[in-house]
Amino acid sequence: MTIENIAPNKERKARKGKQVNEKSPLLPSRHEDAGVDEFNGASFTGAVFNLSTTIVGAGIMALPATMKVLGLILGVALIIFMAFLTEASIELLLRFSRVGKSASYGGLMGDAFGTYGRILLQVAVLVNNIGVLIVYMIIIGDVLSGTSSSGVHHAGVLEGWFGEYWWNGRFFVLLVTTLAIFSPLACFKRIDSLRYTSALSVALAVVFLVITVGITFIKLINGSIPMPRLLPNVTHLTSFMNLFTTVPVLVTAYICHYNVHSIGNELDDSTRIKPVVRTALGLCSTVYIMTSIFGFLLFGDATLDDVLANFDTNLGIPYGSLLNDAVRVSYAAHLMLVFPIVFYPLRLNLDGLLFPSARPLYQENLRFALITVGLITLIFLGANFIPSIWDAFQFTGATAAVCLGFIFPASISLRDRHNIATKKDKVLCIFMIVLAVFSNLVAVYSDAYALFKKNSSPRE
Repeated sequence: MTIENIAPNKERKARKGKQVNEKSPLLPSRHEDAGVDEFNGASFTGAVFNLSTTIVGAGIMALPATMKVLGLILGVALIIFMAFLTEASIELLLRFSRVGKSASYGGLMGDAFGTYGRILLQVAVLVNNIGVLIVYMIIIGDVLSGTSSSGVHHAGVLEGWFGEYWWNGRFFVLLVTTLAIFSPLACFKRIDSLRYTSALSVALAVVFLVITVGITFIKLINGSIPMPRLLPNVTHLTSFMNLFTTVPVLVTAYICHYNVHSIGNELDDSTRIKPVVRTALGLCSTVYIMTSIFGFLLFGDATLDDVLANFDTNLGIPYGSLLNDAVRVSYAAHLMLVFPIVFYPLRLNLDGLLFPSARPLYQENLRFALITVGLITLIFLGANFIPSIWDAFQFTGATAAVCLGFIFPASISLRDRHNIATKKDKVLCIFMIVLAVFSNLVAVYSDAYALFKKNSSPRE
């Protein structure tokens, strides 16, 4: 099953005549035997909801930690800048897709660079989505079982409720979560089947944000929150280079490119995908800014890589313990329900990479089961051996995410097989590639240097 062969736009307009495309986009919305031939196209609101669900995930939990590094002013400015840069890169993808009659990201890469371009795109989606899902599991483990990745143990919800036992340890809790929640949700063969869990996940994310903002306002009124740092604290070269470690986190927070074509394919009017993208990015940027500001206001320099782990302290307000648990449980549940949405394209791309000429995956039960079990096992092991979400974000953000978000769209535009790129486009693309490569090389070097210094310090 491949991901690049999709009918052109004119064929997709036949959906109102109850014709169903036999080819599969990156995230197929339906199959010819799926029994949904009544589907006349997704609404604008539904498309915004789907794209927003793709964008808002685990990345939001690491954003308050970026404020600790950057300061509030520079941090908020970079969140807004990254949103505009993401919108520009998606606009390039959509414009070249329209001219080349490509209805998937993989098809667009194949049109520009041939088979190797499509394969490279598939590999990038695999690396990015595996990394993101590992982050989801790490956060869930932090919330339910606690974490000691910062050197100080932060108790999980289950440990706070029942005490420390073997059955609420990290490995066992993640094992039960994987078998009881992730595995059943990952077994759906159609992404349409996940629409209700997706809606619930967004509601839970809103609950998390509302409670966090409420706690912060109460503490601001009480005068128990000190003035936050507005600008980064740069005193030497190492602290300056440390600023770049936030770039992979910010890039990962906005990666949604692999779902844009699929959502556009489902729209009743595919030309409305641009306003859908702008609306979703505006909504998610607002959520990101609020979470970053209020999360950093609450915990200041004590903000952890995963801000949810901070919600085990005494907030100093009435019902603080109950609110702590509500914040952590609501977002952990949100991630559990978002997991299958990210897992779906991961499985589809792996199948397309390994079996490009095979029958569609939904028609092969054994192949479907083997790929599903293999991927879930890999993600489970990664979540148990990677210490923190910052480490996972640094890897995926500095490699696959930056390729999906900026390098691939810029490369397609510079390749310009259809001679539609303007001089302004090419300048923007060169800027995106240089910024992406430079910032991520510095981030990788800074992380490697910090890790080397940390490992060598006990021997000094």
